[in-house]
Amino acid sequence: MTKVFLNKKLSPRITGGHPWIFGNELQPIANTNLKPGDLVEVYTNDKKFIGIGYFNPQSQITVRLLTHKKEAISAQFFYEKILKAWQYRKKLGYQQNCRLVFGEADDLPALIIDKFNDYFVIQTLALGIDIWKPAIVAALEKIFQPKGIYERNDVPVRELEGLPLQKGFLSAPFSTEILLQENGLQFYVDIENGQKTGYFLDQQHNRRAIEPIVKKAKVLGAFTYTGTFEIHAAYYGADSVKGIDISEQAVLQANRNATLNHLQHICHFEVCNAFDALKQWAKEEQKFDVVMLDPPAFTKSRSNIQNALNGYKEINLRGMKLVENGGFLVTSSCTNLVTPQQFLQTIEIAAKDAKKRIRQVLFQTQSNDHPIIRGMENTEYLKFLIIEVRDR
Repeated sequence: MTKVFLNKKLSPRITGGHPWIFGNELQPIANTNLKPGDLVEVYTNDKKFIGIGYFNPQSQITVRLLTHKKEAISAQFFYEKILKAWQYRKKLGYQQNCRLVFGEADDLPALIIDKFNDYFVIQTLALGIDIWKPAIVAALEKIFQPKGIYERNDVPVRELEGLPLQKGFLSAPFSTEILLQENGLQFYVDIENGQKTGYFLDQQHNRRAIEPIVKKAKVLGAFTYTGTFEIHAAYYGADSVKGIDISEQAVLQANRNATLNHLQHICHFEVCNAFDALKQWAKEEQKFDVVMLDPPAFTKSRSNIQNALNGYKEINLRGMKLVENGGFLVTSSCTNLVTPQQFLQTIEIAAKDAKKRIRQVLFQTQSNDHPIIRGMENTEYLKFLIIEVRDR
């Protein structure tokens, strides 16, 4: 195995155990036979062992560490890592639906595995982990005897690794519309064409958190996707629930989900641009007891963080204007480049501009099947906030 050496000045990130090593942190590599995706041993400038990882000079993250031990990287290694990840989720009470592997948080950089009942969706987002895909599939088959495995590698970040965008079966073909159960409700999940891996498992706990504030409420949900928050609101006792999304396919699925749960008399979903609708309804002085905002990520680039913050400020300001005095705003951000502090400050600025007084009811992150490692910013990405909104 080729040895690579870090520059003399070590980054605190690396000494703190972060698995990413950037190209400018490495000394020139003498081995001209080293190929993208190969495993390398990483050492400090003074020849102290750091770990073993996979190498890709095409990527800005040149080495992603798999282990800090001198151990064999083999099919057995991946089997043990995935089994350990499953044992952790079972301790937390997960059985059917969960993020089984959350990349760096499970010591498997750039690997995502979501479990939907007996079906699994895989994303291998770096060349080094993509090479081990057969071993990963074999591990899933050994541990779970799954009904099906599907890859959703149609993610643009793969292009940065020199990988093609693709999706398809990694097992015998099966119906890619899965019926999932969550919190006493059922949802259709389209793992072939839905966003990400088909369903946002990271909001499972947050969807339960709205129960106390939606009883007998008039509820509005924007950026509804397939209606999970809104249908939870109806299930928890809301009088009426309106959901909006710009995607016709998402709205169709949301209305199907409402009917599936016999809540179509309470929930109604329609296609429209949330930014335009929130602005127009505020002008019309429409009011709701609870307004829920769950927008997509506003940026994946550090250069656009301010634009993202401006976007969050604008939609939350508009959302607050629609909340009845003493009602609640439920708002999220999944932009990992926006810190919790930046998000909360943005909400405060929006409240000031909307001439509202706000009180925090709840602030939390993603569900605990997406564990957070301090110092690894990409593992702490979701911000979920409930606030009471009052007139000044």
